[in-house]
Amino acid sequence: MLIRSVAALVAGVALALTFEPVRAVYLLPVAVAAFVLCVRDLPVRRAWLPSLSYGVGFQFVLLWWMQAVGVDAWVSLGALEASFFLTLGPATVVLMRRRWWPVWVALAWVAVEVWRSSWPFGGMPWGRLAFASVDTPLALLLPYVGANGVSVLWALMGTMLAWVAIRTPWRRPAVGLAALVPVVALSSLPGLSPYSSAAEGTVTIAAVQGDVPGDGSDILLDHRQVTQNHVDATLALAADVEARRTPRPDFVLWPENSTAVDPFTDARINSAIWAAVRSIGMPILVGGMVDAATPTAVLNQGIVWDPVTGAGDRYTKRHPVPFGEYIPWRDRVFTANFGKLSLIPRDMVSGTRPRPLTVAGVRVADAICFDVAYDDGIREQIMNGAQVLVVQTSNATFIHTSQTAQQFAITRLRAIESHRSVAVAATNGVTGLILPDGTVQARAVPRTQDVLVAELPLSTEITPGIRLGRWIGWASVSLTALLLLAGMVRTQRKAVA
Repeated sequence: MLIRSVAALVAGVALALTFEPVRAVYLLPVAVAAFVLCVRDLPVRRAWLPSLSYGVGFQFVLLWWMQAVGVDAWVSLGALEASFFLTLGPATVVLMRRRWWPVWVALAWVAVEVWRSSWPFGGMPWGRLAFASVDTPLALLLPYVGANGVSVLWALMGTMLAWVAIRTPWRRPAVGLAALVPVVALSSLPGLSPYSSAAEGTVTIAAVQGDVPGDGSDILLDHRQVTQNHVDATLALAADVEARRTPRPDFVLWPENSTAVDPFTDARINSAIWAAVRSIGMPILVGGMVDAATPTAVLNQGIVWDPVTGAGDRYTKRHPVPFGEYIPWRDRVFTANFGKLSLIPRDMVSGTRPRPLTVAGVRVADAICFDVAYDDGIREQIMNGAQVLVVQTSNATFIHTSQTAQQFAITRLRAIESHRSVAVAATNGVTGLILPDGTVQARAVPRTQDVLVAELPLSTEITPGIRLGRWIGWASVSLTALLLLAGMVRTQRKAVA
């Protein structure tokens, strides 16, 4: 058991290294196969230990960037996410007793991904296998089967590799490796006919990265200067447009936290935004913290600010970060006495908007920061006609970590999956403009002030991946639950007999 647990820990670390910044993606099927081999033939009641070791190695390395918030935050989140693997090991042992077990174990892996991406407190989707797919052949599958479908294929490659290792004598490796051919062939098919759709017009977007004072990691160090930086960058953009050095954008994109106080009640901030909007003469999608109806709540919003009519359409962040942007069970369980929770005086309220914003006549799907890692909000807005996707983010807290690179990779995945152009505005990185195939058309250097301007294609076509991805996830959960229930019934009947 000690050897299995240590091996599982190493395999979990290997899986973490398939993501940014190392991106050793070739290890991914091997890491999944190693997990299966570490728990095989164990009694169900003992399979949890190597399984948990695997989760610890995976999540604590993947989420190393949480140390920017605090070691306590890193340990807490890492332990919570690792705990989901407590169930995957015993489930794998049960499913390996069935025919076609590589398929069922692959579905169980994705079932756990769906579970931990939605629960508790809205879940944490970081570390889904599909999120390692950008710049790999499997990325071509994203518009066909979505992120959940690609996760299934990654997991299936790993479980088939484990099957080969178990069933094939080492003196006949070619026979076993032949079993991988159907999976590899299926994964390669989109390369013969990559997903494509005709552009339905274009939009020119200017993404502003204003930069953050100090070492760049504290958005509140001088939040008024952060807003002024974005105003100054927009004024400079307006001068360049006037001098015809830069094409005129249809709208300007500011990041999350481009204003950290309510722009409707703070006269100084309100005036600064108006100055920027009037100088460019086009709408600005402002990222602002807005006071809610109750004094103990706040809204994190993308606000369409028109040069004529002022503030109008708004999108509210759907997935605030628990213990970072709101405190669950405040005053009952978690109080200000817990660590740094005293720094969160108000709870951020979740948005529910299913429709895209209308900005300069373009239907825009918005995602604020971690929203981009969740399927629901983006899917709903695209199903309701969004032509382009924007991401407003403030990664200043994590600017010296790999979190920014991991999030940008997820953003590129969303472009490929939805076959939509994506514009990303970050306070100090990573700001970028992405084409529907995931190609980065322009990217700002982190911790600098910059404005990226580009003409991006529009589309209203809904990919099969957007339509089917959610159902693949729920099918994985349902089939896994049914198979495990059937396994329990079978075991009980044998015990009675």
